[in-house]
Amino acid sequence: MPKFGGKVAVITGAGSGIGQAMAWRFMREGASIVVVDQATAAADATVRHLRAEGGETVACAYIADVSQPSAAQAMVAHAINRYGRIDILCNNAAILSETSVVSCEPEEWDRVMAVNVRGVYLGCKYVIPYMLAQGGGCIINTASTAAHVGLLNRAVYSASKGAVLALTRQIAIEYAGNGIRANSISPGSVESPLLIEMMNRQANPIAYRADLAAKHPLQRLATPDEIAGTAVYLASDDAAFVTGTDIVVDGGLIAR
Repeated sequence: MPKFGGKVAVITGAGSGIGQAMAWRFMREGASIVVVDQATAAADATVRHLRAEGGETVACAYIADVSQPSAAQAMVAHAINRYGRIDILCNNAAILSETSVVSCEPEEWDRVMAVNVRGVYLGCKYVIPYMLAQGGGCIINTASTAAHVGLLNRAVYSASKGAVLALTRQIAIEYAGNGIRANSISPGSVESPLLIEMMNRQANPIAYRADLAAKHPLQRLATPDEIAGTAVYLASDDAAFVTGTDIVVDGGLIAR
């Protein structure tokens, strides 16, 4: 029996990588999916694939810059107008920055914080009232191992993901009595388009990838589907007593 039959999941950054894998996993477990992404072609492609397997009504695309209040509010309104409810919100959209504190310009700091933190805040701000009205829901925020350990040239990225952890805990405590659970996932290095793009900017992408994999005790990178599987668990009844926590899925990276 599907875990999420009759439920609706809004997933940001679902045009590729972890977000796309989340959309697939939730759809296969019976949920209807609102695929949110800033890239129209990527969002539409994800929806086409979902519909090819699950039917015309299982997914729709919404194009939005989640860092903008009007876009985030409209995203939520679109989901409600289309499906009538929102049971699961996956705040997954994020951008990467390869800078130290000194090399990070204020404009880049603000841009990363806007997407990675403000986008999470806005998604929660506009979804929670609907979850309160319907008697509950589940929020899953994508954080990072960069929130747990210091990494070279990840100043603003690390700061943004640390903020995601703190905000997730606050939301969990604030709304625990209203049937809303909030948790986060901290992936290690995931073989996603975002990471591949970063690797391709290196002088020797193959050596860089091998070095990155070697930093994980399991000696490999994660797949997006492995992160998505954790999201499915957190949204399911199996995690009914889990809120305010962060699940690290990192192949042992921060255990060193």
